Amino acid sequence: MIGGLFKRRGAHQPGWLAISIQPGELHFAHGVGGAAGQCSIKRCGTQALEDDKQLERVAKELGFGRHHCLALLPPSDYQILLVEAPNVPALELKTAVRWRIKDMLDYHVQDATIDVLDIPVEPGAAGRPHSMYAVAARNEVIQACIERFTAAHIPLTVIDIPETAQRNIAALLEPPDRGLALLYVDRGQSLLTVTFRGELYLARRIDVGLDHLDEESSDSRNRLLLELQRSFDHLERQFPLALPAKLVLAPTPYETGLRSHLSQNLDIPSEELNFSDILELDEGVSLEDEVGWRLFHVLGAALRFEPRAL
Repeated sequence: MIGGLFKRRGAHQPGWLAISIQPGELHFAHGVGGAAGQCSIKRCGTQALEDDKQLERVAKELGFGRHHCLALLPPSDYQILLVEAPNVPALELKTAVRWRIKDMLDYHVQDATIDVLDIPVEPGAAGRPHSMYAVAARNEVIQACIERFTAAHIPLTVIDIPETAQRNIAALLEPPDRGLALLYVDRGQSLLTVTFRGELYLARRIDVGLDHLDEESSDSRNRLLLELQRSFDHLERQFPLALPAKLVLAPTPYETGLRSHLSQNLDIPSEELNFSDILELDEGVSLEDEVGWRLFHVLGAALRFEPRAL
């Protein structure tokens, strides 16, 4: 997402070290991205985190300084907005998008750091509007993130978001020339993404999470099912080429009954994600159930792939 904000620094290890600072703990994953079958996770884990002094100690003990590091923002720290792409030269794009979203923010647009994610125009769809996602975060949030990592001597190169981290995983699961839907269910909400040829066509948060699915009633499952159907209907109208061939469910810490419910009621097949099918896992790395769920987005962020050498 917010790549190119920072000047790159030399690092000894290939790939990316993704870091997410949560209340009371730190999640991290070191991955090397590429095409399906060529991605690997070298190490990952969770560390208790009481304060920034402990962040510095953990970073030193785990050798974060030997990596290209990226920070993963929590959803509360940014907004992702779907907008019509301005018809301007590339160098003027972010400025034009900034003024396009100024009335969508609850703070002054000049106080925002902006990045964009393009949604490719489908062949033969010249008459349709060209859309893109604008990602906006308060300058003070970005600056605080930079200062926190700098104080801990962590060489920060990129700030990323869960939507693009999830896209990285989805791109490894896509059937040839077909779209793919990937659903991650957190405690309070779910994140649905649809990708096609590695590009993000749909990113949507749905207010149904594990806490709701724990209820005995099937109302929450039906509500999630309805929102999935609405999302796919919208996609079929706007981007029919990206319509998903299947829905993949990210790991959950325990059985929720969601896959069975969706399999019985969705028009497309659904399956559960198995990391070992798409990733090489170094010795000692296990992503079963709760671990794969807890670290899901730092794993995806660590698979950031750029064809050019770092």
